[in-house]
Amino acid sequence: MQGVQLKKHIDATFGNGNLRDAVRLPPGEDLNEWLAVNTVDFFNQVNILYGTLMEFCTPSTCPTMTAGSKFEYRWADGVQIKKPIEVSAPKYVEYLMDWIEIQLDDESIFPKKLGTPFPQNFRDVVKTIFKRLFRVYAHIYHTHFQKIVSLKEEAHLNTCFKHFTLFTCEFKLIDKAELAPLIDLIESIVTVC
Repeated sequence: MQGVQLKKHIDATFGNGNLRDAVRLPPGEDLNEWLAVNTVDFFNQVNILYGTLMEFCTPSTCPTMTAGSKFEYRWADGVQIKKPIEVSAPKYVEYLMDWIEIQLDDESIFPKKLGTPFPQNFRDVVKTIFKRLFRVYAHIYHTHFQKIVSLKEEAHLNTCFKHFTLFTCEFKLIDKAELAPLIDLIESIVTVC
């Protein structure tokens, strides 16, 4: 099954209401292909979710990228910005989305041609993408959840986050220590991650 068919499988299983089924690797399918298709989907989901908050998440309201008072995230891409720097939350998310897009568009990392092998470090790249996408969820829940409630978007946010959590746990994409800012919420979704 290639990208388009995998996307159809996601949509079909997602529609049945069982998110646990929706995240599982379909029998006989390539794990890296499944990770690639879902990475694109989760990138798009987080981008859209955060987009609804852009007018409320500004450099003045969110001068640093945080998830509560205990967690601050600094930006580094390892190329243009090698040493982590403190940036506002919207700047962090902008850097992140641009960085992910570069990864997704790089055919040596996310091959588009049928039969082209994935690189040896593919899973590491995917793990970094998911770890950083998690930070956006952590920021939204800690800093903007009341705004989400006032916009009546909490059911959508919670469903997206549950899907994200089940997927990351199924494939062990985020180290447990990274999940600390939302561990109580995560443990209400899955017993072991």
